[in-house]
Amino acid sequence: MFSSVDDVSTRLAATGYLASPAVATTVFLADRLGKPLLVEGPAGVGKTELAKAVAEVAQARLVRLQCYEGVDESRALYEWNHAKQLLRISAGRDETWDETRTDIFSEEFLLTRPLLTAIRGDDPKVLLIDETDKADVEVEGLLLEVLSDFQVTVPELGTITASRRPFVVLTSNASRELSEALRRRCLFLHIGFPDEELERRIVRLKVPGLDEALASSVVRVVGALRAMDLRKVPSVAETIDWARTLLALGAETLDESVVHDSLGVLLKHQDDVLKAAAKLDLDAV
Repeated sequence: MFSSVDDVSTRLAATGYLASPAVATTVFLADRLGKPLLVEGPAGVGKTELAKAVAEVAQARLVRLQCYEGVDESRALYEWNHAKQLLRISAGRDETWDETRTDIFSEEFLLTRPLLTAIRGDDPKVLLIDETDKADVEVEGLLLEVLSDFQVTVPELGTITASRRPFVVLTSNASRELSEALRRRCLFLHIGFPDEELERRIVRLKVPGLDEALASSVVRVVGALRAMDLRKVPSVAETIDWARTLLALGAETLDESVVHDSLGVLLKHQDDVLKAAAKLDLDAV
C-alpha cells in the first residue's frame, strides 16, 4: 500500500490527515509487516480518523466494529437469520431433518457481521475495531483467531480464511487494560495531543477560513486548558470545533468575552468551565 514512510505522510495529508513521524512510521510498518495496528490515546486525537484516512488512501472499504459493553459474537462475527430459517422449515414440512438442516445452515441464511465481513471477498478492506477497551474481555477471544490467522470458524460451514487480508486498526482509550495476547498480535501506537506547531497546521487545514494569528491563539489557549487539572481536557476535535465556532461568530481576536462565552465548545463539564473561567489568563498565553 505504501512505498515509504514519506509516502504515508504525503498520501495521508492528501486526505486531510496530518500524521506525525511516529504515526507515519507505524502505519508503514503495519502495512509492510501485515500486522494489526493497536492505537491508544485520549478521545478525540484522531485514532478513528487514521483508519478512515488509510481506507481512503487505499481506496478500500472501511468495515467498522463499534465496541461497547455487551457486544457479543452475534454482533461482532455472525449470526443466523432465524426468522428466515423458520420460514424455510415451515415451507419444507415433507422433507427430512437432514435435508432441511443442509439447506438452512447455508450461505443464504448467514448474516455476516464486521469481523467476518472483513475477511471475506477479494476487495481491499480496512477493518476498524473501534474502542476495543469498551468491549467485554470475552470478545478479545474472538479477535485472537481473526488477528492471528485471519480466519473464522463457523461450525456449520467450517473455517473461512481470508483470501486477502484487511488492514486492521484497533483503537483504545485505555479505559481498561487489554490482554497481553491481543497486544502481542499488534504493532502499538500511542497518539497523544500534538505539539503546538502540528496542531496549528491541523487547525489551518480543517478550518481554512481562520487566519494564521487567530489559529495560533486558539492552539495556545487550548494548550493552557490542557495544563489545568480538568475532568476532561479539550481534544484536537474540540480545538477544531472551537476554531469553527470563532469563525462563525466573526471573532478576529481572542478577548475575554468571546473565550468565556464559548468555553462550552471546548469543555464538557460545568466545574471545568468554572475552573477555566477563573484561572485562564489570556495575557499569559
